[in-house]
Amino acid sequence: MRISRINLLPVLILILAISLNACKTKKVAAKPVASVPAKENPPEEKPVSAPPVNEEKEEPAPVETPNYNFSNILFEFNSVVLKTGSYNVLDKVAGEMKKDQSVKFILNGHSSSEGSTEHNLSLSVDRANAVKSYLVNAGVDAANLTIKGYGETKPVASNNTEEGRSLNRRVEFKIVK
Repeated sequence: MRISRINLLPVLILILAISLNACKTKKVAAKPVASVPAKENPPEEKPVSAPPVNEEKEEPAPVETPNYNFSNILFEFNSVVLKTGSYNVLDKVAGEMKKDQSVKFILNGHSSSEGSTEHNLSLSVDRANAVKSYLVNAGVDAANLTIKGYGETKPVASNNTEEGRSLNRRVEFKIVK
């Protein structure tokens, strides 16, 4: 029984193919069109000129000059964790740094005068590393970033007030010349 089914399948396919061809409609031959008498003087065709080619080449869009006037990144007391408000600033910094990959930067870490000198120096290096890590993750080439820690040696404000100490807990961006 199986053998007959296997043999019948190609036969059925062949019959189906033949019947489909027989059902197709035959094309009707087109009737010849009566010839139209030619006019004595046909109108002269004017040559169509091509539209003028704009020979001016488009100038490439000017490359935007990077703005390296960055804000300092500030930190909480005794912390290397970036403040939430720093992310927007660092995203802008990364965008500007990526505009010209040949420019190199030093990330200078600083701290307030609270704590020992050794601890503040270590803290300032760690803060600069935190900023570098963020920028590298944002697409800035790590080879263009160098870090340096200054600890409490270069304050920008008085360490006698909390407001001044807060301003001294920072990372600054400097261009290497």
